[in-house]
Amino acid sequence: QVQLVESGGGLVQAGGSLRLSCAASGLTFSSYAMAWFRQAPGKEREFVTASWSNGSTYYADSVKGRFTISRDNARNTVYLQMNSLKPDDTAVYSCAAGSSGADYYKPRRYWYWGQGTQVTVSS
Repeated sequence: QVQLVESGGGLVQAGGSLRLSCAASGLTFSSYAMAWFRQAPGKEREFVTASWSNGSTYYADSVKGRFTISRDNARNTVYLQMNSLKPDDTAVYSCAAGSSGADYYKPRRYWYWGQGTQVTVSS
């Protein structure tokens, strides 16, 4: 049974930082593309960043230069370092596991999802 468990969310002031973690089990972690998505109230789920098994990484324009995805295959964990946070970054952040592909920014690329962790950025 595949499980993805996020942690690290919370309340932070604008300009602050948070580091999210997503611990995976039940899958060959190193073989999977891992991604972070977010969903704000009343909005659609939005791609944030992805990390492929070959080391390639991709970012949404809105977070480029502020967020960094990394993965530790030995620990079956993917991280999201978020710096210079803005109120617009407020959302539930979820990690996902799937396969690499040109549509890496689409939820349909990913088969497994975590429950999400809340990130709230105050102004």
